Amino acid sequence: MTLATPATRARDGADDPSAADTPDSVPPMRTPLPLGARVVTAAIVAGPFVALAVGVPLLWGRMLSLRDVVIALVLYLISGFGISVGYHRCFTHRSFRPNRPLELALAGAGSMAVQGSLIGWVAAHRRHHRFSDRDGDPHSPSVATSGMPARLKGLAHAHVGWLFSDHGTEQGVADLRSDRALVWISRNWAIFALGSLVLPFVLGWSLSGTVSGGLQTFLWAGLVRMMVLHHTTWSINSICHAFGRRPFRTRDRSSNVAALSVISMGESFHNFHHACPGSARHGVLPRQFDSSAALIRLFERLGWATEAKWPTQRRIDRLRSDR
Repeated sequence: MTLATPATRARDGADDPSAADTPDSVPPMRTPLPLGARVVTAAIVAGPFVALAVGVPLLWGRMLSLRDVVIALVLYLISGFGISVGYHRCFTHRSFRPNRPLELALAGAGSMAVQGSLIGWVAAHRRHHRFSDRDGDPHSPSVATSGMPARLKGLAHAHVGWLFSDHGTEQGVADLRSDRALVWISRNWAIFALGSLVLPFVLGWSLSGTVSGGLQTFLWAGLVRMMVLHHTTWSINSICHAFGRRPFRTRDRSSNVAALSVISMGESFHNFHHACPGSARHGVLPRQFDSSAALIRLFERLGWATEAKWPTQRRIDRLRSDR
């Protein structure tokens, strides 16, 4: 029997902070958020839908321009990779080591996604891995498994319902709390979030020369872009734990949903991620394009990132459920 060395474990993606058996690894009490926090959360969740309902009739005939599409796409990529490469693979699982400028840039880009603070996001996701689809998981759809109404309730909870509760997840992140710059970004994440919404208005106003042009770009490149990214991220919590393929062995119900892979930047290859959480690549099977992994590889080639945990073929084969 060959023992795995630390170097081999790191290369295979086996070492991962979310898998650590820490003293805080106990199911937390779930309590409702304070009223003010629930109102803000509801505004973030429902606000884009309300804006669309109001804005589309007002903008009828000039609803969408190439300018809006380009700005929305650029901001979607920046904030989306900020979540997938930054919040998730870099800070939650330590799948690679960025240089300092890249590390701070990823923290800021993730904050632009309007998904909360870096430390809060990482703490919740690490707890999700420790208790995946069990008591203590902040957003498992498996809260009830019998009957269609119960299943739908579980999906709704995993998608957005969990956002309205305090799961006591601000633990298990000592590595982040020891970094003063990351703590500052985490505490001031709302500045980056508001900036990602104000910027489309400023660009739209500047490029069109009209306030209405600014509002139009704000609608599509600000609110709608934010909404699409939110529901894509939340779908990994809900859809990817209820439907899809499971080619790898895991102790939970994580699955691959290829239809979400492009807009999720490879995050929807969720089954392998739970089989090997520390891996820098999630889409490891043929014809699975993982754009987040491609970006991490680019960072490596530019010399901006090191110690990426690329899974070996031997480890991939070992984790297959059909072996």
